Amino acid sequence: MNAPYKGGRGRPRLQRDAISVRHHYHVDIFVSAIDSQMHGMNIRFKDDMMELLELSFALDSRDGYKSFSIADICKLANKFYSKDFTEQERLHLKVQLEHFELEARGSLELRKTLTILELCQVLANTRKSSIYHLLVHLVLTLLVSTATTERAFSAMKLVKTHLRNKMKDEFLSSYLIIYIEKEIARCLSVDSLIDDFDLMKER
Repeated sequence: MNAPYKGGRGRPRLQRDAISVRHHYHVDIFVSAIDSQMHGMNIRFKDDMMELLELSFALDSRDGYKSFSIADICKLANKFYSKDFTEQERLHLKVQLEHFELEARGSLELRKTLTILELCQVLANTRKSSIYHLLVHLVLTLLVSTATTERAFSAMKLVKTHLRNKMKDEFLSSYLIIYIEKEIARCLSVDSLIDDFDLMKER
């Protein structure tokens, strides 16, 4: 593995860029695989859903709230949950977040939390949920709204098989909804689906 990597077919690497076989497999191939996965995710999931997940990461409590960002959390509330908060509540949310940030980084209990669920439990046990009620409201709303997206990520590896590799995005999205919401799908009558299909315009 420590031998120099000579490259496969095509133009060989220059001597100044000589690398080991280990480096080739650990870095070159790994980076290509990650790029491929990222490209696949970018074309399969809508920009709004990706932005929702990225902004939600601002609530991550790991590493002493290193990723905690008041600006991103306020943007999350304003863009995705504007109907859940009044304009005054959104202003109060920013103030609550500023106080929470100072307290979270100094509190041992809050720094030990690893998930949003644990954060809510600590706030409830320490009776601080009433102080940070808007933050708790946002967190609980977030858990409900991201559940379908998280389930879609989990279901993707089961639904997107080799035989379904060339499935178009619109059909894949519809298929995932039916797969994830099985309880709702079971309530649908086959006869009603046939009737609806019959009423559609001819292709």
